Amino acid sequence: MPTDQVGEPGKKGRWNYHPELPLADKSIFAWPPDPGFLARWFWRNWLSLSERVLLLLVSVAAWYWLYPDLDDARVLAFGWVFQTWIVNMGLLLAVAGSLHYYFYIRCAQGSKLKFDHRDMASGSRSFAFRNQVHDNMFWSLGSGVFFWTAFQVITLWAMANGYLPTTSFADNPIWFLGFFVLVPIWSAFHFYWVHRLLHVPFFYRHVHSLHHRNVNVGPWSGASMHPVEHLLYFTSVMIHLVAASHPLHVIYNLHYQALGAAMTHTGYEDLLIKDRRRLALGTFYHQLHHRFFECNYGNQEMPWDRWFGTFHDGSDEATRMIRERKQRMHAG
Repeated sequence: MPTDQVGEPGKKGRWNYHPELPLADKSIFAWPPDPGFLARWFWRNWLSLSERVLLLLVSVAAWYWLYPDLDDARVLAFGWVFQTWIVNMGLLLAVAGSLHYYFYIRCAQGSKLKFDHRDMASGSRSFAFRNQVHDNMFWSLGSGVFFWTAFQVITLWAMANGYLPTTSFADNPIWFLGFFVLVPIWSAFHFYWVHRLLHVPFFYRHVHSLHHRNVNVGPWSGASMHPVEHLLYFTSVMIHLVAASHPLHVIYNLHYQALGAAMTHTGYEDLLIKDRRRLALGTFYHQLHHRFFECNYGNQEMPWDRWFGTFHDGSDEATRMIRERKQRMHAG
């Protein structure tokens, strides 16, 4: 297992694990396009066990067996709204809770593929209740589930009443299936620009800094945000105002935002079973953002960080460049 020589060698900032550095350009929008890379990307994300496939399966199961019927959504009523909130609360508890239990309570994987060598913080005044996990759970289950449910309820109510363009597998099977592939790509596009807005000094100081308390992340860190950030974060669902969709697309979009955040913030690169990588989880790309803040605002699928000079590839040179950029920003 490689050890870190990035950023602050010889100090407590050293990584416990990192992938091969410097990070490669894995954007699906890289030019000229590489058909082989795109085929492998599609296979890895959609034709094998992946975060996207698992979340789609959860979305289908929840739509058919847990959430209220679309007919019920025609009238805003306490019953089906409360049912939606309960389901969302249960799903986040199940996903983030099981990941936290596996990695941080049972310690089933030890430190293998864990980016940061530190444990979750306790006794720190930086967090509510002086406990990182309790702080993260408070914001995720309180504000996070509230805004997730609010956007889901309003969108499905509008869809049930014919205010939004809709489609089905019978109407257009290619678009119906293709939209599931497009949702994570749209989410990545939306996330980058909302994230850049949140790093404007005013918004960072008053809103986004709450999420960035988590320099060392865990499953509960993903959806731990200020209410204003939750409001902005879940606006990705507004794509359904203009793109013909099905309730399943809406639910998958929101699950990808909420449950996917727990999966990508585990602090581990992969889930190991019998020392074999079975499920990709966190990315070192985003872990670098939590360590150095003003870099890697998006994810590796989007080219924006490379185009706008905010890409940190994990190298010492990139660390120096990012620190110089931060100094210029603070000086300004």
